[in-house]
Amino acid sequence: MDKTLLEKIKLLDGLQPSAKQLWGKMSAQHMVEHLIFAMQLSNNKLNVGCFNPPEKIPVLKKIMMSSRPFPREFINPVIGENLVPLIHNSLNEAIRNLIREVEDYYKFFEENPDAVLTNPTFGDLGKTEWAVFHEKHFRHHFEQFGLIY
Repeated sequence: MDKTLLEKIKLLDGLQPSAKQLWGKMSAQHMVEHLIFAMQLSNNKLNVGCFNPPEKIPVLKKIMMSSRPFPREFINPVIGENLVPLIHNSLNEAIRNLIREVEDYYKFFEENPDAVLTNPTFGDLGKTEWAVFHEKHFRHHFEQFGLIY
């Protein structure tokens, strides 16, 4: 399995806790913890269900699988408009946890290549769809903090 997310995480090495986002409310640590949450949805540690009706899922998946980037001011249905409390003691601790969750994601799909897990926005996703989701999701948030353009 292609492990490019682990390579992308290296972009977080220069991220400072005080880094300013280009849009949205998240701090740098909120962003990393948000990525952890998304990884846990895809490594079978969390399941919050899908917040969209079944009839919308095919169109949403088509958009997700396209080259269109995620919208900048999207309100995550799990989080809502407010920031969730931070879980980790520091940004560095959160980054270390993100690395573990990404490793667990790869391990999960290596052991369960046909698994289908639920994304709160896009519904049931298989291995290939989760890979596309994470690529776009990491890009979205790394752009949010100016780590990539």
